[in-house]
Amino acid sequence: MARNGFVGKTALAAAGLAALMALGTAARAEETVTVFAAASMKNALDAINEACAGEVGEKATISYAASSALAKQIEEGAPADVFISADLDWMAYLSDKNLTKKDTETQLLGNSIVLVAPVDSAASIEIAPNFDLAGLLGDGKLAMANVDSVPAGKYGKASLEKLGVWDSVSGKVAQAENVRAALALVSTGEAPLGIVYKTDAAADKKVKIIGTFPADSHKPIIYPIAQTAESKDKDTSAFLKCVKSAKAKTLFEEQGFTVLVPPASN
Repeated sequence: MARNGFVGKTALAAAGLAALMALGTAARAEETVTVFAAASMKNALDAINEACAGEVGEKATISYAASSALAKQIEEGAPADVFISADLDWMAYLSDKNLTKKDTETQLLGNSIVLVAPVDSAASIEIAPNFDLAGLLGDGKLAMANVDSVPAGKYGKASLEKLGVWDSVSGKVAQAENVRAALALVSTGEAPLGIVYKTDAAADKKVKIIGTFPADSHKPIIYPIAQTAESKDKDTSAFLKCVKSAKAKTLFEEQGFTVLVPPASN
């Protein structure tokens, strides 16, 4: 049953991805700002979108998915105005192809990765070199975003490798389309443990953090933002400014993000 649930979630995520092009095209037709953002930003960015609507002129249309998938969609011509990645690599991927306006590229946010369990779990462990994650998992699966392409998965794998435990758990990993899909596997009890962002854990009351991975066990987790090269929406600059404003800073911090830019004046 758990396996079927996982397959179902993956299929739903894939279907959502397939709809991004159509969604973006419809949004552009309505002349709204279209934002492609990492899945882990949903709670914070939805709140900021509401708060910024008056200054931007209307609410932006936001599509959430893995940064890797969104970058590929933009490369294929999806009409996004703004891209917010959960790592620097996928922003660089688009920037190197001249698909962003380089003078708008900004390192916006910081985050951390944590080990989560269902809220009623008795699991307990100290994250340190060679910690017994495999023993804690037992016959269960470790939910992670795709470890080859999705930022949260890449950070998690790098940390486990640095701590010397990846080889002992690699065969127990249930890889999901994005970090929110990995979170859902833990939240619904289909996986006893998962690696997600601190901000994801804060957004779901059905999970709890049982450990935080050392910051020096992976690359710094940085979310960059940029306007796309093909963006022509007149309100995009207003959206970018509002996302860097003091009120946005407060909303980002409420969700557990670290804001890396000084607040812009409203």
